[in-house]
Amino acid sequence: MSYIDEKETAMLAIAYLQLGEADRLWIDDFRRKHDPLFYGVIEPHFTLVFPTFGLTQDEFSEEIRTRSTHYQRFEFVLRCAMINNDRLSSFIHIFLIPDEGNSRIVKIHGDLYSGILKKTQKSEIDFISHVSIGSSEDPNRSRALAEEINSGNLEIRGQISSIDIVSYGSRKLERLEQVELASR
Repeated sequence: MSYIDEKETAMLAIAYLQLGEADRLWIDDFRRKHDPLFYGVIEPHFTLVFPTFGLTQDEFSEEIRTRSTHYQRFEFVLRCAMINNDRLSSFIHIFLIPDEGNSRIVKIHGDLYSGILKKTQKSEIDFISHVSIGSSEDPNRSRALAEEINSGNLEIRGQISSIDIVSYGSRKLERLEQVELASR
């Protein structure tokens, strides 16, 4: 079971990572090897609003645009990997977690769900700000990969400067709109 219904198109709000080339290559290489679910489907990102059903595209987009008017661009730093047991599927995910920028992501996520999206929020999904870089149905493999990352000196610096409104269905992602965040 998954919260993504492949038969129905969902809408999401995501923030793509702006990264230096070396960091982008590292993440892409890791995902190519260890992310069978979403490598080649979606670029590295923070999910701000999970797959949403029950609203029209216009309602969803308007809510994201309206709430995003006061958000500013911000920087983040990823230094740690963790695993996450997806209670809605059989996969154990490998996440990169932001040390810096985490509170901004959590606050944006909370604000986006405070209006009409509140009725679509899934209480069974814990929000952990993260960049998903891998998944496996073997918990030992996921754990070993996270430990390998954490044994090094990982430090990925980046910036978030926009929120993308996307649709997802049948393993295809489509950008519907990009909302630029204000400069500082």
